[in-house]
Amino acid sequence: MAPRTLGVVMNGVTGRMGYRQHLVRSVLAINAQGGVELADGSRVVLEPLLVGRDSTKLSEIAERHGLTRWTTDLDAALGEDGYPVYFDSLLTAVREKSLVKAIDAGKHIYTEKPTAESVESALMLARRARDAGVKNGVVHDKIYLPGLLKLRRLVDSGFFGQILSVRGEFGYWVFEGDWQPAQRPSWNYRSEDGGGIVMDMFCHWNYVLENLFGGVKAVTARAVTHIPERVDERGNTYRATADDAAYAIFELDGGVIAQLNSSWCVRVHRDELVEFQVDGTKGSAVAGLHRCVIQPRAATPRPVWNPDLSETQSYRDQWQEVPDNTVFDNGFKAQWEQFIRHVVEDAPHPYDFLSGARGVRLAEAGLESSRTQRRVELGELRL
Repeated sequence: MAPRTLGVVMNGVTGRMGYRQHLVRSVLAINAQGGVELADGSRVVLEPLLVGRDSTKLSEIAERHGLTRWTTDLDAALGEDGYPVYFDSLLTAVREKSLVKAIDAGKHIYTEKPTAESVESALMLARRARDAGVKNGVVHDKIYLPGLLKLRRLVDSGFFGQILSVRGEFGYWVFEGDWQPAQRPSWNYRSEDGGGIVMDMFCHWNYVLENLFGGVKAVTARAVTHIPERVDERGNTYRATADDAAYAIFELDGGVIAQLNSSWCVRVHRDELVEFQVDGTKGSAVAGLHRCVIQPRAATPRPVWNPDLSETQSYRDQWQEVPDNTVFDNGFKAQWEQFIRHVVEDAPHPYDFLSGARGVRLAEAGLESSRTQRRVELGELRL
C-alpha cells in the first residue's frame, strides 16, 4: 500500500531546536523510515513547507536536504490547503500570534513550549483551538527519553512502594560569551524576549512530575540572576534581565515532595545533565536522560555516620543498572509520530494546549513565589 502524504508547515526551522530536533531528527527521520505507521498498517509520510524570516538560511536548509518548499510568508503558507498541520518553534515572545493565525486558518497544531508568556494567553489558545475544532499538541519530549521511560516502568511495576520524594538536578555552565561563545542564544537571558530558566524549565518539570508522580499542588521557589552581564552573538555586552537559575520545592498529589534545581550557572558533577532521584519505601532510583539505576529495599546497605574515618566504600557501585529491554527511539521523533496518528486516525495524544497551559501556570507560580517569597498554591485549570 502506497503511503499517503501529509503536508506540515514548519515555522522556525532556522533555529537550533527547530532544525536539529524537529526537522532533521523527527520529520526527515520519519520519512527516511518510510513514514508513520498507522493502526491499519498503512503509512503517512510528511511533506514539510519551511517558514522563517531569513530566505538565505531557508534556501540553504532546503537545498541541503533536497526539499523544494520554503517561504518567508507565513500567511501564504497557512493558506495552502495541502498543508493541514502547523508546527511552531519560534521564540516564546512571538509564538502566540502565530498560533492564533494557525488556529484561525483551521490548521491542526503541534508546537514547542511554552505556548504563551502568560497562563491567560495559554488558556485563550486552548479555548480557541477547542472552539475551532483543531487538534493540538505541545512538545513534551522529556517523558519520551530512555531514562524517564525506564523510570515510568519502575513506577508502573510498583517498584518504589510508596513514593516519598523526588530530587532533581538540571543544568550546566553556559559560557558568558566573552572568552568562549555561549552555548545558548542571548535571548534566553532577556526577560523582554521571553527568556528565563523558570519559563523554560518549569514547563518541562510540570509534565514530568504530573505524568510520573502526580500533579503539582503548590510551589515554593527562588529565581535568581547569578550572572548580571553576558556577551551576545555579535560580541556586544548586554544586561541579563532574566533568571538563569531557580531552586524550587514542589508539593504533589499524594504527599510526594519534589525538589528541583535548575541552573545555567552550575558545573556538572553528575553522570548526565539532568538527573532525578526517586526514593520510596521499597526502593530508590536515579534516572537521567538515558540511564537509570536502582537500589531495592532488600539490597540497601547500612551506612553509618562517622566523620572521624575516611570513606572506604563506593556508594555508586551499590546501585544496579536498569536494562533497556527494548529499542528507544529519539524522544522528539516518537512524539511527532504520536501526534501524526492523533491527526490522521484520532489516536490518543493527551499533551494538548491545556497540558501546555498547566506548564505555563507552574512557571508563573514559581516566579510569583520568588517575587513574594511565599508558597503558592495551584488550583485546577479548566477551559
